[in-house]
Amino acid sequence: MAYWLVKSEPSVWSWDQQVAKGAKGEAWTGVRNYTARQNLVAMKKGDKAFFYHSNEGKEIVGIAEIIKEAYPDPTDKTEKFVCVDIKADKPLKTPVSMAAIKAEKKLADMALVKYSRLSVQPVTAEEWKLVCKMGGM
Repeated sequence: MAYWLVKSEPSVWSWDQQVAKGAKGEAWTGVRNYTARQNLVAMKKGDKAFFYHSNEGKEIVGIAEIIKEAYPDPTDKTEKFVCVDIKADKPLKTPVSMAAIKAEKKLADMALVKYSRLSVQPVTAEEWKLVCKMGGM
């Protein structure tokens, strides 16, 4: 299993909206960055992803699961980009803020810190365990 982080502004698509989609999940559309696209292509069914509220909140609020691997993004008229389907798995007991992540020396190399604008990014197993612990999991 691989680990990821996906970002969304809560005013555009929030954790609560993701939870409301239930087991059928929702397509993670709208990614228009080639590095993020490569990350979507690399995702496999069953992989886990942190759900990060960007701009407003700036915190990891939940864990999602990849339920359908990459396919053409129906919102992309150029047909160059892909999406995956994700479903909410569980909320973190305590959201983990960007400030808390930056304050943890062991997370200094995390993609969220180094490439803060990247909307879909990998997370190492060590980072995953530490952030889950910080979130009360």
